Amino acid sequence: MDFLNKIAKEQSQRNQCIMELFDDSERASDFSVCAANLLLDYSKQNINRGELTDLMTWAKKSHLTSKINSMFSGDKVNNTEKRSVLHTILRVPTEIRNEMFGGLSLEIHNAEKQMALIVENVSEGKYKSFTGKTYTDVLAIGIGGSYYGVKVALSALSQYNSTNLKVHLLANVDGRAVANKLEKLDAETTLVVVISKTFTTQETLLNAETVKDWMTGELRSIEAITQQWFAVSSNVEKALAFGLKKDNILPMWDWVGGRFSIWSAVGLPLALAIGNDNFSLFKEGAYEMDKHFQQADFDQNMPVLLAILGIWNRNVLNYSSLAVLPYEHSLRIFPAYLQQIDMESNGKSVSNEGKKISWSTAPIVFGQEGTNGQHAFMQLMHQSKDITPADFIVALRGNSKYKEHHKVLLANCIAQSEALMKGKSLEQAKAEIVSDEKFSLAAHKEMKGNTPSNTILLESISPESVGALMALYEHKIFVQGALWQINSFDQWGVELGKKLSSQVLSLMDNNTETENDMSASSLNLIKAYTQID
Repeated sequence: MDFLNKIAKEQSQRNQCIMELFDDSERASDFSVCAANLLLDYSKQNINRGELTDLMTWAKKSHLTSKINSMFSGDKVNNTEKRSVLHTILRVPTEIRNEMFGGLSLEIHNAEKQMALIVENVSEGKYKSFTGKTYTDVLAIGIGGSYYGVKVALSALSQYNSTNLKVHLLANVDGRAVANKLEKLDAETTLVVVISKTFTTQETLLNAETVKDWMTGELRSIEAITQQWFAVSSNVEKALAFGLKKDNILPMWDWVGGRFSIWSAVGLPLALAIGNDNFSLFKEGAYEMDKHFQQADFDQNMPVLLAILGIWNRNVLNYSSLAVLPYEHSLRIFPAYLQQIDMESNGKSVSNEGKKISWSTAPIVFGQEGTNGQHAFMQLMHQSKDITPADFIVALRGNSKYKEHHKVLLANCIAQSEALMKGKSLEQAKAEIVSDEKFSLAAHKEMKGNTPSNTILLESISPESVGALMALYEHKIFVQGALWQINSFDQWGVELGKKLSSQVLSLMDNNTETENDMSASSLNLIKAYTQID
């Protein structure tokens, strides 16, 4: 990172205007790249050709190519947990996978076959409920990586629901969340999928037990669990003990991290909604991005470009946030999904070697669907002192019959990236005002501009394009972690909260053995709970 530190010092006096970079007549075309039917326009970034070339040289000297190859070949790049990171293998066509991974490929093939058979039999009505009825609803219970990927893909591909099954997701341990789901469901026609690698996750298991009690109470038989429940887990014994039958348990592997697991059997709820063919297309889109990422030169490599531009903004220009702005209603969940895979992956301050690092890593990711964000936080982006880089995401073709709506949506997306870059000077503001209030109002209408952004164009929202988009950001995050010299695939910060919540629960149950480990503040809060009638 010496290179970035040096460049950051040199940039401290930098006052480069993005608009002036467009004096280069070839900038718009040269600062764009296509891959897997996506187009990335990064010409509105605050970076010139020389600076971009320097970043590319730095990435090469940082052995990025070998790090990419290590991940794809199955090396244990998750060094703290001594695990391979091979979610990409789940997207590789079977014949290619057989050549690369042999026995592991057969294991994956068997899991895919099992999953496809479940989807086929449920959608065709061959699998019936305990009372002999056809399924109308699916309830998927999971949290974290077992939830966000499924949620964003379900939302994005809702128009591709070819099975007529309504899929519901339950993650929050809040009892009201459980009640809201169960109020919508009929126990006789609901299929349940529990997703938990260890089958010990507190929130997932509590929710599963509650749903189990509801179903067995409604149907008056524990056999309903055997008939109507499926699990995705590596802990077969615990799933069996819960009441599931072995044929209804699909595998999870330790080389697939939770937040990258949608491509595995964790995607069963998605496949149940969109069908096997569309789920295959979803993976094919991701595979096209995988190939591009592995094969393209860095200066034409979409994930690499997104990653190093993000590092430029974070570490050189010192912008701490990233706004993700999908101008697509179907992608409205995407910012929340990226919050998890980005901040959980790269929200670290220790290197792979276990040493404290001196540079910042993951940005604070936030966002909302357009055009709603324009009437909320984008006011801050236009007129506060802070610069907030943005990723705009939009499809050229809308997914509804209302063509004029999509034209207006697309126009707003393009206009907002332009407005963030151009801003409005005080002189321009004064010139717009014809009343005597010119001098008092003009300052309120000034906008700083010079805010960098990317625009990602999809031809349309489809299984392939959504798969490619999700893979694009997966690889971006990996590249950033590799260059920041951190492990993007563990999440020890999550584990601390889990451990402490168990201690708090123990104290709530009047077990005072762990009392000395708690602060006076937490003890007072626990006391307030115990005093409620």
